[in-house]
Amino acid sequence: MSNSLKVLNNIRTLRAQVRDIAVSDLEEMLEKLTVIVEERRQESTAIDAAQREKEEKLAKYRELLLNDGIDPNELLGTLQSSGKPRVKRAPRPAKYKYFEDGREKLWTGQGRTPSVIKSAIEDGKALEDFLI
Repeated sequence: MSNSLKVLNNIRTLRAQVRDIAVSDLEEMLEKLTVIVEERRQESTAIDAAQREKEEKLAKYRELLLNDGIDPNELLGTLQSSGKPRVKRAPRPAKYKYFEDGREKLWTGQGRTPSVIKSAIEDGKALEDFLI
């Protein structure tokens, strides 16, 4: 919560802040705040009504399915299995070989350049020197 909202939410701090403001200005602020609160109430009521309507429809459809002898879970199972299965691509083959801490390591050429190769390139070597 921002500091200005904390001030509005704390009655003692609010009293101290508005001590030097004219009553007419306070009434104007109150009117604006009342409008905002009413808008939020209407939004909340509309969201609640939409949620209730959705729940009523779901209950209605569930009842229709049960009356026809169809289990809703069974229906969901047939819907989920109808999609195409995602196929994971095969890992890319390594293109470069380098040694780090005395061990041979491989790099595909994608992603961040290994620090060993990066420092060697900065020292004058070519990337082709590491090709497998």
